[in-house]
Amino acid sequence: MAENAFSLRDIVKTFPGVRALDGASLDVRAGEVHGLVGENGAGKSTVIKVLAGIYQPDSGTVSIGGRALDAVTPKAVHAAGVRFIHQELHLVPHFTVAESVFMGQEAGGLPGLDRKGMRRRAETFLRERLKAEIPGSRLIRDLGTAERKLVQIARALIDGQARVVVFDEPTAPLASEDTDTVLRAIEALKTQGIAILYVSHYLNEITGICDRATVFRLGRDVAVFDEIHEGSGPELVAAMVGRELSDLYPARQGRGAAGPGLDISGLSDGRGFSPVSFKVGRGEIVGLAGLLGSGREELIDTLYGLRRARQGEVRLEGQPVRIRSAADAVRAGIVLVPRDRRNDGLVLPMTVAENVTLATLGDTAVAGLVHGGRQRRSAEAQIGNLDIRPPNAGAVTRYLSGGNQQKVVLGRWLAKKARAYLFDEPTVGVDVGAKSEIYALIDGLAREGAPVLVSSGDPAELIGLCDRILVMMRGRILTEIATDGLSVDRLVAITTGAVKIGEDGHAG
Repeated sequence: MAENAFSLRDIVKTFPGVRALDGASLDVRAGEVHGLVGENGAGKSTVIKVLAGIYQPDSGTVSIGGRALDAVTPKAVHAAGVRFIHQELHLVPHFTVAESVFMGQEAGGLPGLDRKGMRRRAETFLRERLKAEIPGSRLIRDLGTAERKLVQIARALIDGQARVVVFDEPTAPLASEDTDTVLRAIEALKTQGIAILYVSHYLNEITGICDRATVFRLGRDVAVFDEIHEGSGPELVAAMVGRELSDLYPARQGRGAAGPGLDISGLSDGRGFSPVSFKVGRGEIVGLAGLLGSGREELIDTLYGLRRARQGEVRLEGQPVRIRSAADAVRAGIVLVPRDRRNDGLVLPMTVAENVTLATLGDTAVAGLVHGGRQRRSAEAQIGNLDIRPPNAGAVTRYLSGGNQQKVVLGRWLAKKARAYLFDEPTVGVDVGAKSEIYALIDGLAREGAPVLVSSGDPAELIGLCDRILVMMRGRILTEIATDGLSVDRLVAITTGAVKIGEDGHAG
């Protein structure tokens, strides 16, 4: 058995109100590709930042090459030979490949930089270590996404000191055909004895490339798989999920499509997602599932006018609507409860009354000026309707809990009497009690006849709340699934690619 290239033992990391890591451990051996998997919020990103020295653990030990680090700092970790390949590329478009590979570690010569030497070394490294032929003189802006990822890898490893490489969602920004190029490069690194930690939501990649895998759940390592093969997907999913649906969600009986609502035909932003078509009927809740980079965030933003649609048509209640901005969407009656409510949904220094009435200022104004009494009465109606706590229209929004802040955003659109609702991660950062209330409010909107589209990274939320689920992967709608009888592990398996989808759009 190979020795551990690095070990994290009993790591605890607490943030205000949240224990992100609760005694987590992780071992990666030299010369292996080790997968790290878990649902959103499982602690994967936190443990990587602890290893990188960005976060200091409250307790626990970090050992690299069999030696425990006294101080886990970025400098100490780098000196020990740990390198990180992040999802974001962070390359300068007008630099050459050679300049990008050696950026920050340039080779000197007479009279200045040894440009020819850097170009030769970059080309040799890419060819021999990553099995890629990329001219060192090419500009980054002229490369494809997969080639840029290989340049990013070369930049991290060109000094020859790497003993451990951490790949954090390396294929998330890549198209399917580009993924194989990067995975081949990772396989090549493995043959050179480098220890690789591979973090990904795509379980088909985990089962395809990894030798072993560790599963995180709720800040702890809950399972270690010493053998990984193509059939390991269901076992990984079961370890990741570890929970069942409960009475958290409202009953779906008596709810369903009751006429044309939101009708999307051939819509695309030309970059984040391919042309998609689907319908959300009046009185129906449709879910949108997909991993980071799947295109679901871009789709929601395009429907709300935050991104410009390059093609396609949107109809609301049978009538075409043209959406070039968020203002266009609101005028048409399409509203968004955004994923980042603190930055995109609220003006935090304002009061609850001011935030709730932002979309209906005309209704609360007299002679062009906001009438305090009207504003307060309008806000109090929504405070009572949504049970916003504290029930104080003058409370500063910044100091409300996450669940009550989300209710304030929703109250704004209820006051506006919107015709269609988009929810993007509706309960992120919200406690269980507030989640139940928000689900009941969303259910109520549908029962009143509104079409509702819910985008979420929580599979249990989508199954418990929605009538149907659209699964997105790499910029397209992969399949549509009815939620009746659907299990969490089945949805996770489809979303992560552990279950193959046939040409007819049905899961195998």
